[in-house]
Amino acid sequence: MRTFQKATISFAAAALLLGGLAACSSTATAGSAASTPAASSSSAPTPVASIPSLKGVDTAVLLDGDFAAALTSLGLTPGTVGTATLTDGSLHFPITGGNVDYYDPAQSYRPFVQGSIKHEGSGFSLTAGSTVVELTNFTIDPGTSKLMGDVSVNGTSAATQVLLFDLYGGTLKPLQMDGDNAILEGTTVHISSVAAGLLNKTFGTDAVKDQMLVGIAKITVATK
Repeated sequence: MRTFQKATISFAAAALLLGGLAACSSTATAGSAASTPAASSSSAPTPVASIPSLKGVDTAVLLDGDFAAALTSLGLTPGTVGTATLTDGSLHFPITGGNVDYYDPAQSYRPFVQGSIKHEGSGFSLTAGSTVVELTNFTIDPGTSKLMGDVSVNGTSAATQVLLFDLYGGTLKPLQMDGDNAILEGTTVHISSVAAGLLNKTFGTDAVKDQMLVGIAKITVATK
């Protein structure tokens, strides 16, 4: 396959690259080589496809009904932060930057999808009485299927770019195109042990369980 090194990405390359994202997310969940550390940069091959600068659109998470019910039972009220929006039960976080490289999965280099998808200036909040926890500035690592972010409590930073959610791609749907946008839908989002512990400590509960299902993600990426 030819090397792709242009600043913008064609339809075919978008399908190739984001198809790789889907495969990587799925196999990483199963504990395959996709989640193992990459080889040293000195031995890194040339990617077969690359988006050097991501620009829009967003990552949306359709909230699971049981998760919403759990928040209600805990007396927690969800809200949006910054440029995030809540529409028809889905939280939307605009993609503000990042990059993705896709390597030939037939070769030994792992993870074969690497990079980051950034969502700076947005997030969501959980409020109980006078306590407000904000989870913001999400960064998705497609190579490890993890979502990192910042945490603040009542306006004071509690953690920076810690593991908040694990992403499982076993239920991903096939890649879809909508004009110049590539869409991946079906990855499930689960609360990490780190986030569960932080929320339980802050709100004085033990009800937030490690790997609790939050919802289903839909990542829409502008390819031009």
